[in-house]
Amino acid sequence: MEKMCLFCGSKLYLLGDGMVKCSVCRKKYSPAKTRRQERLIECFCRDLSASAAAKSCNVSYLTAKTLYDRVRRLVLVHLEESYALHRDEILEYDEYLYLDHVKRRDRRNIFDAHNFLTFDYGGRVYNILMPSLERYKSGFLNDGLDEIYYREFSKFLKIHRIAKLRSLENTIVLFWQFFDEFMKKYKGVDRDNFIYYLKEAEFKFNYPMPERLTLLKTLWFKNCYN
Repeated sequence: MEKMCLFCGSKLYLLGDGMVKCSVCRKKYSPAKTRRQERLIECFCRDLSASAAAKSCNVSYLTAKTLYDRVRRLVLVHLEESYALHRDEILEYDEYLYLDHVKRRDRRNIFDAHNFLTFDYGGRVYNILMPSLERYKSGFLNDGLDEIYYREFSKFLKIHRIAKLRSLENTIVLFWQFFDEFMKKYKGVDRDNFIYYLKEAEFKFNYPMPERLTLLKTLWFKNCYN
């Protein structure tokens, strides 16, 4: 049995059904379940896929995937709250156009790219997802002049780029490199879910191990056991 409460550090009592109950905060939980969740969170922090985490922790894929999805939502909320406290500390910002690796061989796929703005605040990054470029795709490609439109659209992006940088070597560029490498293990991400993967990379860039693991466990048990 765990000796101290996972939530407040107080003394625990063992219940007849195998659950434990805190003598102070009165929370009741299953030690076996919380240990399983902690192992899955560690797998998430170590960049294991949900399927690999399921095998490592001897749980179903659905269990691992459900926890991963919930963790990503917690991460997104935490990053929004953290940025809100430090938005006055912005040093630089720049705009990035990301295209899935599997689509990069065909120039026509540029309209499937994800456009986001990256801010540097005190050595950490924050990303805002910009409107999708997909709305331009059909109008630019249906008439068969895709090569001309590709060149013109590329020029448009360069001319209208949003940026404020003090040097070419900066935290923002380091994040983009980190993000590009981070996304290689995925065979394309659905547009509706892209924000969660972007924020996961942002979180892991801002909080290296073991700080990442400690923070994520705190967020999990604070928000999922209330």
